[in-house]
Amino acid sequence: MSQASTDWYGPDTATFGDRVAASREGAGMTQAQLSRRLGVKKNTLMGWEQDLSEPRANKLSMMAGLLNVSIMWLLTGEGDGLTAPAEDTHTADFTGILAELHEIRSSMRANTERAARLEKKLRQMLEQGGV
Repeated sequence: MSQASTDWYGPDTATFGDRVAASREGAGMTQAQLSRRLGVKKNTLMGWEQDLSEPRANKLSMMAGLLNVSIMWLLTGEGDGLTAPAEDTHTADFTGILAELHEIRSSMRANTERAARLEKKLRQMLEQGGV
């Protein structure tokens, strides 16, 4: 999937929390800094970024202003907000690592199934032979 065809922050690819976190990072703020400026606890902001809760309208409006994005963009990904992230030079490395992790997981799954079959066979032998 190419970056040009990906709507990085649209409703199908990002959540409200994703957009809050990305715009906060884009504004160069830490969670502690933004939460202090909004007058909320850091855990409250973390809950928003993790999509565990949502802010009230007044905090949403204040946050949009502080992060220089529109309320609509925070809520839906449409309107004035962040653009797609810059091309990452390490993308090929990440893809290779992900492929290797997938291969390891597949191998682990196969070995788990093999161990389960051997365990079942051993139990049957013990039941039949009465060792």
